[in-house]
Amino acid sequence: MEHSHIFSNSSALPTSLRGCSLGPVPVIYYSVLLCLGLPANILTVIILSQLVARRQKSSYNYLLALAAADILVLLLIVFVDFLLEDFVLSRPLPPALDKAVELLEFAAIHTSIWITVPLTVDRYIAVCHPLRYHSVSYPARTRRVIVTVYLTCLLTSAPYYWWPDLWRQDHRSDVAQQLLVWAHCFTVYLVPCSIFFVLNSIIVHKLRRRRHRFRLRGYSTGKTTAILLAITSVFAILWAPRVAVVLYHLYASPVPNAPLAHLLADVANMLALLNTAVNFFLYCFISRRFRGVAAAMIKAFFRCQRRPTAPFAAHHNLSVSSSPWISPANSHCIRMLAYPGDKDGKPLRISA
Repeated sequence: MEHSHIFSNSSALPTSLRGCSLGPVPVIYYSVLLCLGLPANILTVIILSQLVARRQKSSYNYLLALAAADILVLLLIVFVDFLLEDFVLSRPLPPALDKAVELLEFAAIHTSIWITVPLTVDRYIAVCHPLRYHSVSYPARTRRVIVTVYLTCLLTSAPYYWWPDLWRQDHRSDVAQQLLVWAHCFTVYLVPCSIFFVLNSIIVHKLRRRRHRFRLRGYSTGKTTAILLAITSVFAILWAPRVAVVLYHLYASPVPNAPLAHLLADVANMLALLNTAVNFFLYCFISRRFRGVAAAMIKAFFRCQRRPTAPFAAHHNLSVSSSPWISPANSHCIRMLAYPGDKDGKPLRISA
């Protein structure tokens, strides 16, 4: 089948080359990536939502929006485009649906990348202009910036309706297609990386000069900045092969060594999509607070899965008012478990 998606499996190659040079590795890799990345990003959304509700930090809002964008990338590109269409259905989607999915793919991947830009600007202001930070960065403005990034990336994905099929052996690109590919490379990699490099360099320089002062001023600023540096560095490393392969296929037609080019394209796509699943593990590695909350949530989830409901309801008398872990506002959700029950665990009716 002919494939023109942003992440193609190059199935438009000649019949002798249609089999993937990596064999079953891509389908295994993307299945594992989806099974790990999707729950990790969902857990990140839950944790950051709680932190946003408690602390209202702008950086938490940006990281929350980044996790949501990564979920969209995993669902649209990894699940729908690669696993569902290429391996489950083994046939292309209807043309209208195919183009709609393709445009949403571009919008999702651009959002995932560009939501990190205002996060970088936010950290730059916090480190280099701390006295102006609270007057410039506050929750209402942060939410407006996030909505603007999402809408802008969605609207600017329209030109990619004419995205060329770079993986076809006989591909010949015209000037308009070359401009479109270069615009994609600039917006998805070159411009964001330039912003990250310049602002992060200034941030690191300021932190080195005022190292002792920042240690006294607070723990969270350093950790949030470290997370930013990790996110942007990993992105620059993982996306570089993808951009290089796209530009190579744009001008090298026909490709001199098609099997090798196909192998490099598959590996480059795998590395680029890995960027959507690693942030959770970066947060856990850098932030002890995030790691602790994530571990507590995972333990609580598995305990709830193993804990039988009936014995708890039948044999436990929970004191709602004395528990330090239950707020009065949520106590009505727990009282239903504190009622005495029959031998089957069904709550008994208590007369007034």
